Amino acid sequence: MRKVRTRWRIAILLAMFTLIAAACSEGESVDVGDDTTTTTTTEAPTETTAAPAETTAAPAETTAAPEPSEKVIIAAQGSEPDQLDPHMTSAYASFQVLENVYDTLVQPAADLSMEPALAESWDISDDNLTWTFTLRDGVKWHNGRDLVAQDVVYSFERIIAEGLNGWRFGAVETITAPDDSTVVITLTQPSPNLLVSIAGFKGMAIVPEEIVTDGTIGTSPVGTGPFRFVSQSPDEGIILEKNPDYWRASEGLPKLDGIQFIQIPDASTKLTALRTGEVHWIDAVPPQDIESLSGEAGITVGRVPGGDYHYFALNQNRQPFDDVRVRQAIAMAINRDEIAVAAQFGAATSNQTAIPASNAAWYFDYAPFAAADIAGAQALLDEAGVSNLEIEFLVTSDFPETVVQAEVIAAELAALGITVTINDVDFSTWLDLEASGEFDAFMLSWIGNIDPDDFYYAQHHSTGGFNFQGYANAEVDRLLDEARVETDQAARKALYDQAAQLIVDEASYIYLYNPDNINAWRDEVGGYATRGDNAIRFEETTLN
Repeated sequence: MRKVRTRWRIAILLAMFTLIAAACSEGESVDVGDDTTTTTTTEAPTETTAAPAETTAAPAETTAAPEPSEKVIIAAQGSEPDQLDPHMTSAYASFQVLENVYDTLVQPAADLSMEPALAESWDISDDNLTWTFTLRDGVKWHNGRDLVAQDVVYSFERIIAEGLNGWRFGAVETITAPDDSTVVITLTQPSPNLLVSIAGFKGMAIVPEEIVTDGTIGTSPVGTGPFRFVSQSPDEGIILEKNPDYWRASEGLPKLDGIQFIQIPDASTKLTALRTGEVHWIDAVPPQDIESLSGEAGITVGRVPGGDYHYFALNQNRQPFDDVRVRQAIAMAINRDEIAVAAQFGAATSNQTAIPASNAAWYFDYAPFAAADIAGAQALLDEAGVSNLEIEFLVTSDFPETVVQAEVIAAELAALGITVTINDVDFSTWLDLEASGEFDAFMLSWIGNIDPDDFYYAQHHSTGGFNFQGYANAEVDRLLDEARVETDQAARKALYDQAAQLIVDEASYIYLYNPDNINAWRDEVGGYATRGDNAIRFEETTLN
């Protein structure tokens, strides 16, 4: 394995020294670029994941690195995993690694439909309240033990009791294992999005109880996936090796001998490492570098429309934002195309609803607000009796696109005589202020969404757990509640379209754009594809 640690770590230290020196200069501000991708989410279909945290896990004992003849891809991440327990992390960097270690019961296919994984098939009862999953034969954990149905029951019960995603089991009454190859989930009401809820991302991974009991799950994960965890250290990053007992081994998978994940937070350093061949793959390309990188020989840029969305929301518990006309005026006065170009250098598609056009099954083509309609916006403000309006936007430089978006919006709203101030705080403070309602407007993104319930319920139902803007509409509640249990997809989409129209018309969120998902890799890498859900899968990747 090529040793990359020395060069890129020195480069990072030099970059940090330069920034510190600039910060200490009198009267000079420092603009720190950031390539954080919000994701992840597949995060989870919760709000965008927290800023990269310093790893607190003690370095695992280092195993000898693979020989140079082995096919080990070196993958550069923009941030460091906070831990490796899939049920307890919300960090996208962690899921980049765990995507290759763990499996879920079913999983998103390339088109984001749900396909078999650990469960080879499933049946649904006539009343849609009982789901019976049949597990594959011969699946083994990385420690050699056979996978059994009780592992699934244990994993789901742990998520419900302790994990970050227990809310996904809201309609689940019981989870049982009548035998070693069968899992039965009974529901209190029909749940057409159950597959997405229990398997939409690796936060819902199936884990063995023994690594939870011995306390090693956060530092030495054991899964059933294509690669086995080997070690984690400050010098070598995270090393995974090929799992010879993988349940798709008969298909010749995985094709790599291993993966080495290294962490390079500085975007320019990461790009240099790709260009010089120090690394084979990087997790994100800064939008401003897409054009130049796409034209370089020996490098492939993968770019697909993503499922994330960027937005801002006005606090309806404060005047005058409780007046729908004021919210509509602000939604009408902005130019989403300008915002997308400024924040993403065009690597995004403006959208007035949440769901992107790439999610064809659920996309709702609705755009009631003409771009930068200042006259129409002024008429609404006059009707509401509002003038000399001041708005404080809550943003965070941990996700720098929020700062850029707020700056563009400030300039656009000035035409209405609206004064915007920007409150730029660290992400933990941002979360505290959002949760306590201490804002005029907050701006961020949601990642990892597949099912429309992920896009709308928690954010806009009056009892939704993330409805911090204080939106309440009884008709929207009814539509979202009915859509949650509607099993006919056409009827379900009609319900979500009606709800989305009301949400947009009343500006519960003011949607801006859907960013692209962008990775880059060297030409010796084959069989890799950038995905719409931002999952990083090296299962079918080759290295020539």
